[in-house]
Amino acid sequence: MIVHSIESLAALDGEGLRYAIFLAGCPMRCAYCHNPDTWNPRAGTEYTPEELLQKIKRYKPYFSAGGGVTFGGGEPLLQAGEIVRLGRLLAGDNISYTIDTSGCVELDGDVRAALRGAGLVICDLKFPDAQTFKKYTGGDFSLVVKFFDFLATEKIRTWARTVIVPGINDQKEDLDRYIEVLRPYVDAGAVEKYQLLGFHTMGFFKYERLGIKNRLENTPTMPAERLAELQKYVNSRLLLPTPALL
Repeated sequence: MIVHSIESLAALDGEGLRYAIFLAGCPMRCAYCHNPDTWNPRAGTEYTPEELLQKIKRYKPYFSAGGGVTFGGGEPLLQAGEIVRLGRLLAGDNISYTIDTSGCVELDGDVRAALRGAGLVICDLKFPDAQTFKKYTGGDFSLVVKFFDFLATEKIRTWARTVIVPGINDQKEDLDRYIEVLRPYVDAGAVEKYQLLGFHTMGFFKYERLGIKNRLENTPTMPAERLAELQKYVNSRLLLPTPALL
């Protein structure tokens, strides 16, 4: 398993306190990505599942309030087979795991197995249609739809997330299109939370350091007050509880 970085006591990557493992590699090139340093699949440290298990077990006492391990990235499901192997070891120690993913992956056998073993999947809904999705991420929107369909069919606990970017998707009319995509899954009980994340500029220095063009270099941080207003709007439309803002 190629690990970009680890956050040993993360509070924003699932339920409770998390041991967050950010895996190297991502097939997407999201315009608003704040971690372009995770794109390279070889830019990290290699660990065996057994080595990671020993690191994780030191923090098990902190998982008592619903915490556990979160696999993020990059795109963690590029290493789905390794997640499955580590997941089996975690299960032996009664430690659950969450997957934080773009959902823009093929549903091969390893991916399906990794998802079925997860206690929770946090899936991005980056944009609500194929054209905009392609423009700002370079990815295939149809893969994300199939991904949500699979999670719903398998009754896997799911949260959805969207980054709100000023001037791109920060109007209620924009969010109505996201709501249209998510409503069938919410109504079926497949998506239990929808969380809006505010765009920020804290990762801009990474683009400069890596020599990567920053497509949103003139875009400001999303105002917290506006984000809170939009969060209340989508949750009232979807009849969901309003989560804490990040």
